[in-house]
Amino acid sequence: MSPKDAVDEQAEQADLSVAADLPPDAGGTNSGADDAPPEAGATPDDGAAFARLYGEPVLKLPNDLYIPPDALEVFLEAFEGPLDLLLYLIRKQNFNILDIPMAQVTLQYLSYVEEIRKTNLELAAEYLLMAAMLIEIKSRMLLPQRQHDLEVEAEDPRAELVRRLLEYEQIKLAAYELNTVPQVGRDFVRTQIFIEQSLVPNWPEVEVVDLQEAWRTLMKRATLKQHHKITREELSVREHMTTILRKLQSSRFIEFTELFNPESPPPVVVVNFVAMLELAKETLIEITQAEPFAPIYVRLAYSPA
Repeated sequence: MSPKDAVDEQAEQADLSVAADLPPDAGGTNSGADDAPPEAGATPDDGAAFARLYGEPVLKLPNDLYIPPDALEVFLEAFEGPLDLLLYLIRKQNFNILDIPMAQVTLQYLSYVEEIRKTNLELAAEYLLMAAMLIEIKSRMLLPQRQHDLEVEAEDPRAELVRRLLEYEQIKLAAYELNTVPQVGRDFVRTQIFIEQSLVPNWPEVEVVDLQEAWRTLMKRATLKQHHKITREELSVREHMTTILRKLQSSRFIEFTELFNPESPPPVVVVNFVAMLELAKETLIEITQAEPFAPIYVRLAYSPA
């Protein structure tokens, strides 16, 4: 029998007037006439022992034995909070969670809170906030709607509560599924096996192919560390200026690109271009273009047009 079924059975035996279907409080206590402690000097009817002391059965209680009234209180932690209790009340009575009958649920919830308030005020404080929320929702549903609210569809006061209950139920089901997953230390233990190592070393076998691959790797690394020397080539701007003037003396116009050798290295091209800029700066050559994006031509400045 689950804890909730046991709680329901005790609630029916107690004949509660309002919440006959409610379980006793989650963190509270249950005591009744059937749970009263035995009187001093009493003996069991069936001859069974009350308890065992140092292995010996105790068939009769001492006359001066005092048992406090709350010594046989039973603590039943059936619920994990207000939402758990509220969800239990709704699911137990097959209420539609999207259309909760606030009057019945609120009445049963308040009866439960009243029971736990008598024994555990600290635990009851956690449930009082939800009780206040249920009363507020119930009062808002009893208020008459104004004409403006009838024209515009008003939000259901229970919408926020329904959303919280659905989220809580999803999380609770997910937690239950996670709890079914086997866990180390609860469902199984890890085995540890000690393997005694041999004192004789067991060297791995090396094949010829492995040696060849290792040699190729070494040679590849060696090629990456080869030294190379950087030589400095001396280039003269004046020499390139003379070369350009000689080319322009043999023709009237020369296209700009013809003054450069495409096979020359970049340093030579750069120096050649600087030499051309120096000639233009000294007005020894003219650089002309007929229209935008047209070819650029170079000629001597003193040549007849």
